[in-house]
Amino acid sequence: QVQLVESGGGLVQAGGSLRLSCAASGRTFSTYVMGWFRQAPGKEREFVAAISWTGFNTYYADSVKGRFTISRDNAKNTVYLQMNSLKPEDTAVYYCAQNRGRTLSGSSRGTEYDYWGQGTQVTVSS
Repeated sequence: QVQLVESGGGLVQAGGSLRLSCAASGRTFSTYVMGWFRQAPGKEREFVAAISWTGFNTYYADSVKGRFTISRDNAKNTVYLQMNSLKPEDTAVYYCAQNRGRTLSGSSRGTEYDYWGQGTQVTVSS
């Protein structure tokens, strides 16, 4: 059984930064693509970013490209999301997820992920 636990959410002013962490256990973390998704109130869940199992390749939603950075530390079984220049529209519950595979192909689709964390709230005030 895989467990994913997010942390690092909170309240921040527009233009500020937050760093989310997701600690994984239960399945060999280093061999799977990891992703971040978010869901704002009244909206569907949307893809934010994904990272290959090596950490060498990343993929971002256009809405966060240039502001967010996904990274991973396989020795610590942890994936991170550094969020800079935050905007009020970034307000959402952020979820990390573990992909079924090792490539970034299709990594923006939630159906490609079989384990999800409980989420952490990020609120950006204007």
